[in-house]
Amino acid sequence: MPFWSRLFGSSTPSDTAPAKGEEYKGFRITPTPIREGSHYRVAARIEKDGRTHELIRADTMASLEDATAISAAKARQMIDEQGERLFGPG
Repeated sequence: MPFWSRLFGSSTPSDTAPAKGEEYKGFRITPTPIREGSHYRVAARIEKDGRTHELIRADTMASLEDATAISAAKARQMIDEQGERLFGPG
């Protein structure tokens, strides 16, 4: 691996492949971790009835697998706490 790729990270197809989504309480959750150097920022897309909410957290994880799992868990937590209010007023 070239020096610059090790230093700044590189995007491989497995890093950028869309994560498998899941249905949760009528919402569609798609984990979308964001690569930042050698870490991944927790992020997910939450969809329902054509509406979308992009969840981006300050949390970062060292592995893509951990970031994907935490992203899905945080999205489920937001759905439990806010439900339809995720998309703003009516």
